[in-house]
Amino acid sequence: MIDVLIIEDDTTFSLMLSTWLKKKGVHAITAASVADAKQKIEVGTFDLILSDLYLPDGNGIDLLKWLREQNREHVLPVIVMTSYAEIQTAVQAIKLGASDYIPKPVNQEELWIKMNELIHKAPPPPVASKTSIEGDSPIIKQMYEHIRLVAPTDMSVLITGSSGTGKEFVARHIHEQSEREKAPFVAVDCGAIPKDIAASEFFGHIKGSFTGAIENKTGAFEVAQGGTIFLDEIGNLTYEIQVQLLRALQERTIKPIGSNQEIKINVRLLSATNENLREAIHEGSFREDLYHRINEFTIRIPDLRERQEDILLFAEHFLGIANKELQKNVQDFDKETKQLFLSHPWPGNLRQMKNVIKYATLLATGDQITIKDLPEEMTQVPVSSTSAKTLLRDESHEKDLIIKTLREADNNKTLAAHLLGIDRKTLYNKLKAYGLDN
Repeated sequence: MIDVLIIEDDTTFSLMLSTWLKKKGVHAITAASVADAKQKIEVGTFDLILSDLYLPDGNGIDLLKWLREQNREHVLPVIVMTSYAEIQTAVQAIKLGASDYIPKPVNQEELWIKMNELIHKAPPPPVASKTSIEGDSPIIKQMYEHIRLVAPTDMSVLITGSSGTGKEFVARHIHEQSEREKAPFVAVDCGAIPKDIAASEFFGHIKGSFTGAIENKTGAFEVAQGGTIFLDEIGNLTYEIQVQLLRALQERTIKPIGSNQEIKINVRLLSATNENLREAIHEGSFREDLYHRINEFTIRIPDLRERQEDILLFAEHFLGIANKELQKNVQDFDKETKQLFLSHPWPGNLRQMKNVIKYATLLATGDQITIKDLPEEMTQVPVSSTSAKTLLRDESHEKDLIIKTLREADNNKTLAAHLLGIDRKTLYNKLKAYGLDN
């Protein structure tokens, strides 16, 4: 059995991690301070340590220094848990002997992969939640062909697509197929960075350069040195930051806030947006020169509804993930559910599908997921949908359309209502009006 020490003073988070690891067959022991951790390390035997950076009586850096003094750093892997704002500290931790770091909130599947790599000293088998399948639809095969062509180059790539389509996954895929694959991949959510610290997050700052700058900070561009920086939702950047970003890209240098020293950077830029940047340029909220700088090549990720051939493929894929996470053994989807999946517009794309299937897997009592296991968002369609308006406008054709749809749905009224784009109550009323409610 694998033995792991979790060092975390947030008792709720620590309990969540230890409970999850125990379900994975891992023996997890917790410590809430550096002193407590040292005591447990001295008397126990562990395969790996998961440590928060900041603890009541010190931090992960103090623990790493102690481990180095104890000559343990080469035999005891340490994964540091940190927020994006502390990346520069995580880099320091790596230099002091930490094996890896993972950002908070922790992605459990990503953490599990890192743990297996460190404990077994070899890559673990592929984990389904990494979305390793590509799909069979022509539109997605073309997209992956474009990735194959652009990945080995140093071209700046703009990835476009709706929310939930997997833009960061595509960015990582490009990085992993490039010559920079062994260098850092740094992802920055531009929509989540407060405007007043955006420049610091990108370019860093020196201690005392502004109120709150209590120590030197390494910016994301410097952290990504030699590798790839991914700017997600780049359309959310302020005009001022756009100017600074353009200068950095043109001159290949950055200057931390408060510093007179310019730092040369060697990074590849990948960006993503779910907005129409051309419209933003027209409205004056996005610089046209920056747009051309970040968009040497465009990759558009299609919505799930455009990939009919892939819908059931991904459904089975996410069912496998849900079974593992929930420790269940649901085998398949019944015919009605499959029909519903194929007709659903999936506005939240792959992210929505993954959540829907996890929800249904939890509720399923048999070996198949049925419509009754699905959340209401799947079975209740607003009457204002396009298909409903078409149905109600053409009353002469309405009865035949209802009969045909009921036949396609094997007389399942819930599914038929969904296919027609109306709610069940409206369908029942129409069935009664046309004498079809027998």
